[in-house]
Amino acid sequence: MKKLLFLLLVIGFSGKNVSAQIPVEIFGGDKKTSFDLMFFKFFKNKDGQNSKFLFFSRERAVVDYQQTRTTNLPLFGFTEALSYNHPALKGIAPVLVGQVLNGGTFAKTGIQYAHVSKNMTIFGWSVIALNKNPDVDLFLLLRYTPKLGEKWQLFTQIELINALPTNETSNYSFTQRLRLGFKKADWQFGLGGDFSAIGRGNYINTRNTGLFIRHEF
Repeated sequence: MKKLLFLLLVIGFSGKNVSAQIPVEIFGGDKKTSFDLMFFKFFKNKDGQNSKFLFFSRERAVVDYQQTRTTNLPLFGFTEALSYNHPALKGIAPVLVGQVLNGGTFAKTGIQYAHVSKNMTIFGWSVIALNKNPDVDLFLLLRYTPKLGEKWQLFTQIELINALPTNETSNYSFTQRLRLGFKKADWQFGLGGDFSAIGRGNYINTRNTGLFIRHEF
């Protein structure tokens, strides 16, 4: 698993042919603050055109205002994924995923879908961990940025992150992240909300609402 993750990290950050803008978000909520760096870009071929290989990278950290030395400790996650996108499959592709989370290191594989246009992004996957009693992960990102004028755009984004256990005693996990605001040049800002439910039968629900600001480097 660690070798797969290391390989994805090397592929993602070693080559200038990736040619990616990197958006960084800071979200200040009423209960937590999060830092989020996420991008997905096609590798370029020798002619400067998109190749069949798409790289996804995400680094995320969350700090709880109620943190103590033993409880509500910071959360972190590193996710790197590489997919092979043949034109005949029209956005559907096999994908390899490596993750480093608070709970450990994981290698996953499955099917991905990607559609990226000037003002709309649809990106998601269904993957399963390569270990005993794995979770099935369902991830969906929807982003829409229609024009409001010559310089301004609406910024809307919805994320759904769901973990479905194959073990009958493990908990389900459902997360929704919502962003609504404005986009001008390389900046986006507005209102946000992160919501989650964890459990099996009886769920523990959490929410964190506040303001976000993003910048594309």
